[in-house]
Amino acid sequence: MKKSTLACILFFCFLIMLCCNLSNNFYVFASGKITEDTYTAKSLFLMDYNTNQILYEKNSLDKIPVASIVKLMTICLTCEKIDYGNINIDEKVIASEYASSMGGSQVFIESGGEYSIGDLLKSTIVSSANDASVALAEKIAGSENNFVKLMNKKALELGMKNTNYVNCTGLPASNQFSSAKDTAILLKEVFKYDTYHNYSKIWMDTLKHPKGRETELVNTNKLIRYYEGCDGGKTGSTNEAGYCLATTAKRGDMRLIAVVLGAENGKLRFAETSKLLNFGFNNFENKLIVSKDEILSSELKIQNSRQLRINFTPNKSLYVLSKKMQEDNVSTKVVIDKNVKAPIKVGDKVGIIYLIKNGEVISQTELISSENVVKTNLYDDVVKIVEIWNIKG
Repeated sequence: MKKSTLACILFFCFLIMLCCNLSNNFYVFASGKITEDTYTAKSLFLMDYNTNQILYEKNSLDKIPVASIVKLMTICLTCEKIDYGNINIDEKVIASEYASSMGGSQVFIESGGEYSIGDLLKSTIVSSANDASVALAEKIAGSENNFVKLMNKKALELGMKNTNYVNCTGLPASNQFSSAKDTAILLKEVFKYDTYHNYSKIWMDTLKHPKGRETELVNTNKLIRYYEGCDGGKTGSTNEAGYCLATTAKRGDMRLIAVVLGAENGKLRFAETSKLLNFGFNNFENKLIVSKDEILSSELKIQNSRQLRINFTPNKSLYVLSKKMQEDNVSTKVVIDKNVKAPIKVGDKVGIIYLIKNGEVISQTELISSENVVKTNLYDDVVKIVEIWNIKG
């Protein structure tokens, strides 16, 4: 047998053995793959922001310490209070001695010093400041203990079933834990607030103290600067939690949320998060099918009105997630409420629109009126009666 022929046979045997060994433990999507040893962190979660579809998970429901990622809930409740108008970013907070005494990551706020809510929130988001977080908690709820009650209440509202808070900072505490999936749910909630966006992309800044000194702020999430499309997230690290990161990035119409908990070191935390995001962007695509800004219309008989057509908009945009290079059969179905009755105000529900992929409903949203529809008056009723008489005559 010629040497070249023997070499070819051996090469093909090697390929067959390799495929057999790999076939039991890896997932292949388009141009990427994830093997069981691709990630070394304790817990991971990758989710599509628009559809909530899970693209990858590993021990995502495990209840484990998450260090300063706890501050995402502190940030969430602060942004919520600002959004509701209960507080504003220019409002002043007098820092307590307790808040200024926090150890770990901090911006060294002065006991008795006056700081704006905006500066404290910026310090929490950018530099993961424990002292600023406690000052915010005391401003909102009167004490950190009272604030923690609000944190756990909000977690229940969001469906975070594997989370319990003991403090607002993430400093080590008995019975404080969360999970990768819950963290992704929380980051998505935080990301809906415009106030958060004012600070989440800051790389470097300064905090000016009442007595004139300044503290440099540097974003603890390095992906803000070094990963294309990354515009938010939260880091955390303690001896018990390891190195953690929850972050989000957007490219085109697609936004992903990635969570890595319990990495061995800071470098690995960022590397494995980048791998997760790359896997999502390289292998999936997100298409906008129905925009919440799109005005639709339908002919229908509206009770107590002579109007026969109504304009409406979806309550939220609808997207479809697909593997790249894969053709899906996507359609929509509009169902108008048969019992729609005038008067109708802008924002009233008039029906539902369904998004259908390959014959299955994958999401839906309410249709809300984009116009006012007035109720018929006495004159309209008389005209209607005359019209009926004329038709019968």
